[in-house]
Amino acid sequence: PNHTLAVQKPNNQYEVTGIGKTNLIAKNNAINAANQTCDSKAAPVVVDEKTTYQGVLKDLVDEETGKMVQAASGVIGIFTGKSTDLSRDDDYQTTLTFYCKAQ
Repeated sequence: PNHTLAVQKPNNQYEVTGIGKTNLIAKNNAINAANQTCDSKAAPVVVDEKTTYQGVLKDLVDEETGKMVQAASGVIGIFTGKSTDLSRDDDYQTTLTFYCKAQ
């Protein structure tokens, strides 16, 4: 799955997590989960947002270096004709804390 179900927290707040291959995809997946939590008559109001890089190289290098390694492996793949993609569908994780506000 690309996102979690909502967890209810105190003060009528919820928490959802979205994952994705890119920062933007993870955020969009988390927003979609928040929208599904609030019914069609309400909209999510974000109280807190946290995005973290969870990539395969996260324990060895920082996010920017990981991106450069990924790009270099893609170039090598072009020359060798073999897939060298190091990215995964869960490289980024966005966690939103929100509440639903009637529209």
